[in-house]
Amino acid sequence: MRRAAEFIPQGLAVFDADLKLLTSNARYRKLLDLPDELMQAGTPLYAIACHLGRRGDFGIGDPALLAARRVETLTRSQTTLSQRLGADGQTLEFHSSRLPDGGLVISFVDITARVRAEAALERMNVSLEGRVEERTADLTRVNSELEIARAKADAANRDKTRFLAAASHDLLQPLNAARLYTATLIERAGGTGLGDLAHSIEASLNAVEEIMSALLDISRIDSGALKPAPIAFNVRDLLKKIEVEFAPLAREKQVELRLVGTSATVLADRTLVARVVQNLVSNAIKYTRPGGRVLAGCRLRGGRIRLDIIDTGIGFNKDQHALIFAEFSRLEHGARMAQGLGLGLSIVRRIVTALGLTLELESVEGRGSRFSLYLPLTRSLRPAAEYGPANREAISNLGGVRVLCVDNDRPILDAMEGLLTGWGCDVRSARSLKDIDKDQLLLGWLPDLVLMDYHLDQTSGLDAIEWLRHNVGGHLPAALVTADRSPAVRTLAEDRGIIVVTKPVKPAALRATISGLAGQRSRQIARV
Repeated sequence: MRRAAEFIPQGLAVFDADLKLLTSNARYRKLLDLPDELMQAGTPLYAIACHLGRRGDFGIGDPALLAARRVETLTRSQTTLSQRLGADGQTLEFHSSRLPDGGLVISFVDITARVRAEAALERMNVSLEGRVEERTADLTRVNSELEIARAKADAANRDKTRFLAAASHDLLQPLNAARLYTATLIERAGGTGLGDLAHSIEASLNAVEEIMSALLDISRIDSGALKPAPIAFNVRDLLKKIEVEFAPLAREKQVELRLVGTSATVLADRTLVARVVQNLVSNAIKYTRPGGRVLAGCRLRGGRIRLDIIDTGIGFNKDQHALIFAEFSRLEHGARMAQGLGLGLSIVRRIVTALGLTLELESVEGRGSRFSLYLPLTRSLRPAAEYGPANREAISNLGGVRVLCVDNDRPILDAMEGLLTGWGCDVRSARSLKDIDKDQLLLGWLPDLVLMDYHLDQTSGLDAIEWLRHNVGGHLPAALVTADRSPAVRTLAEDRGIIVVTKPVKPAALRATISGLAGQRSRQIARV
């Protein structure tokens, strides 16, 4: 055992019950740097401790007292563990154990490297904690700056939305007047060269209107200003409105337009769904050659209605599906057929996403396309006011139809009056209810219908229509002609049985609206 002890890395010493040295290894002597006489058998532990105390291993103080404390530390328990500095400044770790006969075994090892590593690790931890605190402070500051920037961006977005809402009204007003003047010019010019010029002006105005409408829609969707408001509505009524709006365009393009509705009721935002269908039908007509066909119809698919818009147009390849929904992206053969910026389908994608609906697409280049919008079925249907001239008896001849036009913009009134007069209507116009009363427009003259702007100086167009109905007759047919395209205004109007015609007004759609309202008035008179 003594020979084996020379090969272990620890210093080792064994003392008897009287704490006198029995044996030790060379490592013990080397680590403690003891003289030979203290390594002899029988040397008391206290004598070794006194030598170390005098040498200063135990620190400053009385060597004898320090030696006694050291011996007490090593022997006070059955086993002990302690550390102290060695003569050369190294750190020594001592283990002591009492033997059954009262003897003592002491082993120790130089742990300087470990202590230094632990100290370095502690310093690193302190440094790391400092860096973590610094980074945390930096992140907190950055997050605070980001929150401030986000709040500013949100405020700017809201300001932009309010600006666009106001700007859209102000921009669409003169555009609406220009469209009406152009329509009058076309009718009066006939087939002359001036008529061709007027048609060119009309085409340019149409392009401006499409671009403005698309940009305003994108702005409202991206800013979060467009909030879906699901209601129950009949798909057939929606398609009738689409037919009234796009039948003139289809005839002009020599494209057969057919819309097949269904009695089913769906639950969705009616205005936004109508916007999607309008864009899809418009695209279908636009990219279908003369003699082609466009069909909008419905199929029952489980708990949903699949609304299909199918055309025999130019179509496109499957690898171009993603491309057609991108902003300002147009396929080459499509760009040759029709003008535009490629925003229509981008708006469709945004609205479908906002509504949480599904849109499918199938197309074969050269043969046509099918866009399918899935709408959730519902059994409940809120009693809806009739809207749109398509579900009313229309009259083809507008001669003698008395029309009251109210708009706070005089150029629009002049343009509207000129166009309707050309259609044979008996037209009176005013900028407000106050003007109607002041000019005594209703004295000896009662309108068959009223075309009312929404933004009037003293009141809203809806309230003005209610006032007229109270004074003229509760069933006075009315249309709200407005540049305000918000779903809230449309819902308020349709709840009161008032048709909404958006500015800039399309002459063909306006004529169809007036025809339908006049037909409704004729039926009311016949009942009386």
